[in-house]
Amino acid sequence: MALDPQRTIAELKQLRELTGDENGAQRVAFTDTWIKARTWYKTLYDGLPVEIHTDEAGNLWTTLRGASEKTLIIGGHIDSVPNGGWLDGCLNVLAGTEILRRLHAQYDGKPPVTVCVVDWADEEGARFGKSLFGSSACSGNLDMNEARGLRDKDGIALPDALAACGIDFENVKASGKELANAAAYIELHIEQGPVLLDLDLPLGAVLGTFGVERHAITFYGQAAHSGSTPMNRRRDAFLAAAKMSQEIYKIAERSGEGVCTIGSCITKPGIVTSVVEECRITLDQRHLDPAKLATMLLEAKQASEQFAKQGNVSVTWERIWQIAPRPFNDELIDFCDEAVRETCGVSHRLPSGPLHDAAEVAAAGIPTVMMFTQSLHGISHNKIEDTKEEHLAQSVIAFDKLADRVIAWIESN
Repeated sequence: MALDPQRTIAELKQLRELTGDENGAQRVAFTDTWIKARTWYKTLYDGLPVEIHTDEAGNLWTTLRGASEKTLIIGGHIDSVPNGGWLDGCLNVLAGTEILRRLHAQYDGKPPVTVCVVDWADEEGARFGKSLFGSSACSGNLDMNEARGLRDKDGIALPDALAACGIDFENVKASGKELANAAAYIELHIEQGPVLLDLDLPLGAVLGTFGVERHAITFYGQAAHSGSTPMNRRRDAFLAAAKMSQEIYKIAERSGEGVCTIGSCITKPGIVTSVVEECRITLDQRHLDPAKLATMLLEAKQASEQFAKQGNVSVTWERIWQIAPRPFNDELIDFCDEAVRETCGVSHRLPSGPLHDAAEVAAAGIPTVMMFTQSLHGISHNKIEDTKEEHLAQSVIAFDKLADRVIAWIESN
């Protein structure tokens, strides 16, 4: 039985029909629709000599035992954001399913090494605001105190939602045993951005995931009557914050491939007849190079202090979240690049701005790489998310070639 990319595309469409509506995909983790998707997914392995089990963190593992216990893990996630796209996450899992089928047929059910496909639990963090839940529990990096206090919009606590799915929150890190024999990890994903689209390329090799510095910046001025206060006498917190908007673009441009985003702005007292006394903005900064990420942060802090001084206001910073850059394995990047070139004739290496479960696996010290396929419109987390079927087929073929290269690499080490 040869690899059949068209079957993967057909199964992606089946999943879309089963778990989507007119607004997009609705496979939010730890919900009934997510459970329905997983139940359907398990049926794809009927007739194959695989072992299927759910670990302590709710991650779903499908294992084809090989001649060696050394394990290649193929990772992805079936969960989606609300009103999400039809390919985000699930392309990885269903392509991995097709690779297991091919390996079973080629090696009569026993490939040279053990191969697992893992459907990570709650990669998106859509319900509780905590991305990479299952993979961070497995890697040991999950902050238990932080996660224990998370609640959804209905006030349901994360531990209670997990319990409803048969998961004991206090024991989720026991899932780390799944990585005991892991020799390498590969993941296929839609790019979710416009780089490959703008280059008119179907596939690319991913260098790693960006590190993130996320802060709240608050400027403090003085409330004053908007009619009686001359412009030169105002201590306007919003004016200082507004100057940051243009400055972060300059900071990002100087960094090379970095990105900076002011995503929210809240003013007090927030009325039309008052100069702004307090202005809180959020700043998200990302870069693959840790030194350049640190420089971006330093430059933003210096700029905020400069603008505060100019406006006779004060400024404070509060860290919301941070994650270090996660560079991928150089040898595996080369294998990915070769697989893409062999399939498409040309490849491109690029970093990943969004986070992925691969970042947590890499943080656990396991050689890791990702492959991207082009996203039409450069859009994801949206019902218009799409990829040409030709590119989807090429991605399955190239990802399979990558798996073969990595299996051979695992055998030789």
